[in-house]
Amino acid sequence: MAERFKLLGDGSRLAIVMAIQKPLSVGDIAECCELSVSLVSHHLRLLKAADLVQSERRGKQVFYHIHDGHVQHLLQDMHTH
Repeated sequence: MAERFKLLGDGSRLAIVMAIQKPLSVGDIAECCELSVSLVSHHLRLLKAADLVQSERRGKQVFYHIHDGHVQHLLQDMHTH
């Protein structure tokens, strides 16, 4: 649990997770968060390994979204608090 909170403690990763309330491609996430595509890809790899985000292939593109409702509720509760 501490590792997951540690991952979300990074401002860039938190911005990425907050941006993917709906499925987005790496390029869209990078644009939304004003980060490079390579940096977003690196952070997504870490977030995916921790089961905080999932990927879904649609044709040639990969879209990322929050893993499940539990993660989304946690983020909403943290934001509200």
